[in-house]
Amino acid sequence: MIRRLNIISHLACVLAMSVAADGLMAQPAETGALQLEAKISLGDVRGRIDHMAIDLARQHLFVAELENNTVGIVDLASRKVIQTIQGMKEPQGVAFVPSVGALYVANAGDGTVRIFKGPEYAAVGQIDLGDDADNVRLDSGSNQLIVGYGSGGLAVIDIASSRKISEVPLSVHPEGFQLDAPGKQIFVNLPKARAIAVVDRQSGKQTATWPMSIGTGNFPMALNQDAGHVLAAFRTPAKLGVFSSKDGALIASPDICGDADDVFVDAKRHRVYVSCGQGFLDVLDVQGNAYRHVARIATVSGARTSLFVPELDRLMLAVRASSEEPAAVWVYRTIP
Repeated sequence: MIRRLNIISHLACVLAMSVAADGLMAQPAETGALQLEAKISLGDVRGRIDHMAIDLARQHLFVAELENNTVGIVDLASRKVIQTIQGMKEPQGVAFVPSVGALYVANAGDGTVRIFKGPEYAAVGQIDLGDDADNVRLDSGSNQLIVGYGSGGLAVIDIASSRKISEVPLSVHPEGFQLDAPGKQIFVNLPKARAIAVVDRQSGKQTATWPMSIGTGNFPMALNQDAGHVLAAFRTPAKLGVFSSKDGALIASPDICGDADDVFVDAKRHRVYVSCGQGFLDVLDVQGNAYRHVARIATVSGARTSLFVPELDRLMLAVRASSEEPAAVWVYRTIP
């Protein structure tokens, strides 16, 4: 544990330094919430970039380069791409499982979850789900992965055996979803049904449906565990829906930036971060049931996906290639 904490502390210090090489200079503070610290080039990566995951021990960031059909592996200490995994089929969700040292990649194009292990991230197997494998969540307590896929289902994968052991049927394709560890529930965004589904982990069945009346396009989701809130970001209109995890009652619905694709809760600072394809990061302050917009940070159009790493106090933003910017991961440091 001490060694792991030392590694994390070292990485946080490294990320705080300005890197002059290759133009990766630290940027001045833009707001009192987030400071752009570095731009890490992803090389010749074209098209949409999807989700990310991290291996804290090895200081590696995994980037699902969906339209490039690759997964980029970024060494955060040296701030450069150290490997690119080729041959993916529209990679979307990624998860790293420290207990087995394995990277799992969900592919929308062929419905597989592919597994990579070892220092070279060698392919060691795959799990065939059939269609549109999407978001991935790790349940460390049960040693399982949960994967949204197909026309309506959550696949439960046993990590030890690398097998799909059960399935939770849903009415439509699931988008963002989160595991509520204390309550043993799963909350699932179902934008095509204009609803949030509540799933009981023990029975593997949907127990409730919360109709969404405040908007459509509820793709990303986060949980404010301390407050007992489920957060869903809507695209039309652009709002953050805050719901009671007990019964789905609407608590707040502040305006946010457009085309949101990721949302995270910073429990230490009582904040919410939203990344939007409109070209902004939004920061909200949380006090009880009040969610107040405190900052809007300009990024790049199409930079929708992000990853907040609380252990490092960093938010990573995936920026797709454009005429203005090359494909890169922008690293933001939280303030204070």
